[in-house]
Amino acid sequence: WIDLLFIIAPPFFCLAFIALFPNLFLDVKEMPIYWWVILVLLIDVAHVYSTLFRTYFSKASWRRYKVPMTLTPLIAFLFSVLLCSISMALFWTVLAYIAVFHFIRQQYGIMKLYSRNEISLAPWCKWIDVLVIYAATLYPILYWHLSSARNFNWFVEGDFLVADLPLARHVFTALYFMVLVVFLIKEIYLIFKWETINLLRSLVIVGTILSWYFGIVYFNGDMAFTMLNVVSHGVPYMALIWIFSVKENQVEAQKSSFWKLMLSPLGIVIFLLIIFLFAFIEEGFWDVWVWNENSSLFAAFTHFESDSINNKWLRFLVPLLAVPQLTHYLIDGFIWRKSK
Repeated sequence: WIDLLFIIAPPFFCLAFIALFPNLFLDVKEMPIYWWVILVLLIDVAHVYSTLFRTYFSKASWRRYKVPMTLTPLIAFLFSVLLCSISMALFWTVLAYIAVFHFIRQQYGIMKLYSRNEISLAPWCKWIDVLVIYAATLYPILYWHLSSARNFNWFVEGDFLVADLPLARHVFTALYFMVLVVFLIKEIYLIFKWETINLLRSLVIVGTILSWYFGIVYFNGDMAFTMLNVVSHGVPYMALIWIFSVKENQVEAQKSSFWKLMLSPLGIVIFLLIIFLFAFIEEGFWDVWVWNENSSLFAAFTHFESDSINNKWLRFLVPLLAVPQLTHYLIDGFIWRKSK
């Protein structure tokens, strides 16, 4: 039930909610502050800090990944400073494409997670699953790039390199639906051949198809994009982190008071409070130094304001604030990779 509720169901819950309240989502440009707190602060930013429990808070992971865990934040900072020194727009563009890669690979990884016992499945069936999961994520991104301006951005306005090319859109749309038909035929074939279905793997793929298509292609509003994009990515990620951390640190809990507390019935509450606190602190500094959009929410950070902060300082402050996010994107390539 944990898998179904927290990993499989989020995109379906979001789509059901959007269907119940369509006026909140269709062609809506602005996001109300309370939705921003729920979707961006408590899910999108907070899920970045959940990585701490699989990395810097875990002795087992530290022993195994000490070198990448030490070097990644430093490399991320220096790389970001270099980009910001060239152009702030270049920094946001590069960060956006790294984020897209991270989001796509998560869907691939979760699909593979629920395919791990399909040992006897024909290789062509597995290739179709890989093809459809990449089509489900890449086609909406291509559609976005080949369309006129959308009512939402990945990070900031202009971070994607877009051009309005209707013919290319139509070609990719036709290819996309061909892939979906092939996947459907494959699933029907397996049901008739084996008289069974890998429900979790199929639901991951269908949920990915629906959330990415409706969030980016069908709807043209910031609320729909953010809800389907953030919830479908952040909630499963936090759930996976918690599941792996609990299993990985069972032995550690016998000698570590921190993990003994984390593995207690209160553990999940403490886990959420810690990542929410980190998210609030980070966003407070983003707001006071860069965005200046939610001063009422981050009133406690106003004494950090400085009139002397200009573009010269921003090329260091923005990379510094982006370090947790970039580290999260990059370190994922190590902590989730399985040799078998």
